Amino acid sequence: MSRGARRDVGRLCAIGALGCVLGVGCTAAPPGDGARQEQSSESARAGAGTPSAEPTATPTGARTVRIALVGDVHFEGVLADRLADPATALAPVSGWLSAADVSIANLETSVGTGGSPAPGKRYIFSAGPEAFTALAEAGVDVAVMANNHALDMGRGRLPSTLRAARAAAERRPALSVIGVGHDVDEAFRPALTRVRETVVATVAASVADQDPTADPTRTWAAGPRRPGVAMALDPTRLLTAVERARETAHVVVVYLHWGVQGARCPSPDQRRLARRLVAAGADVVAGSHAHLLQGDGRLGQGYVAYGLGNFAWYSPGPGATSRSGVLTLTVRPRDGSRARVVRARWRPARIEAAGLPVAVTGGGRSAFAAERAALRSCAGLT
Repeated sequence: MSRGARRDVGRLCAIGALGCVLGVGCTAAPPGDGARQEQSSESARAGAGTPSAEPTATPTGARTVRIALVGDVHFEGVLADRLADPATALAPVSGWLSAADVSIANLETSVGTGGSPAPGKRYIFSAGPEAFTALAEAGVDVAVMANNHALDMGRGRLPSTLRAARAAAERRPALSVIGVGHDVDEAFRPALTRVRETVVATVAASVADQDPTADPTRTWAAGPRRPGVAMALDPTRLLTAVERARETAHVVVVYLHWGVQGARCPSPDQRRLARRLVAAGADVVAGSHAHLLQGDGRLGQGYVAYGLGNFAWYSPGPGATSRSGVLTLTVRPRDGSRARVVRARWRPARIEAAGLPVAVTGGGRSAFAAERAALRSCAGLT
């Protein structure tokens, strides 16, 4: 069943702003129907209030939820022309994304109209509002913009970005955009997605370099009365966001822009923060920025995927930056204390000339599995 043909079962409520929403309840698929259930969501106006029905601590009769995680997406180079038809821009990989109950991607670009290139940036990535349409039509439910390219066209474009994000949350299929906002509260507000009886919260943040000469994007942080990016220079607000998300969700996912570009193993800072996030209640911690795959596996009661690599990117070729794929986690909702990942499955791929990932087959899959085992070891995961 195509994404557009999935049954919309109505709206439950809406909270917050942009795409940070509580979606509708989803009915179970008929026996034998493996199609993903539609999650219809609504973008709320500021001050719209709280949900009319809070999720219970343990969803009655809850089944497992499949969460698909992918890395960096932009529409530069060979990918730029694909936005001429956003409904089919990512069609070759839409089946990979829409097969899960919730799909989450990092949108590594400024989105909207207007603005001017940010000073001090070597690479400027820019896409029109149709980038949101492209993601939604491909099966992405949550687009993370807490990264070092969200404001490549300066704060002057940000009002356009936020308007486009609100519109994306109100369309069908809907897309929740997180990690940017009119102020810091909005930037850190999670997306809440209901899948049958289960609510999945996705929290996003960028962990910039502490040295402003190394990373000028640290100045993009949203403030109490300043629009911008959810920036976790000090992780206190991020940890608090995770703790609060646990109060309203059965599964908590944290998606971060972090680490060292080009590194195959996570940095000590990443590993320390991952431990703190799991201790705060994150069930899944995932991220990007290295443009390479990094290790994934269990960390205490949580599951961590330090680096998801690139997904739709303009650098095809034989190098490591073209290694790609979809990590699908099957999660059992918490039944008292914690949710638990009961299965982790990679669909290995390689980014080819068109800028999109193509499934790896044959011996390539064995090589991917061996590399994954090595990366897990250097990440200190089990």
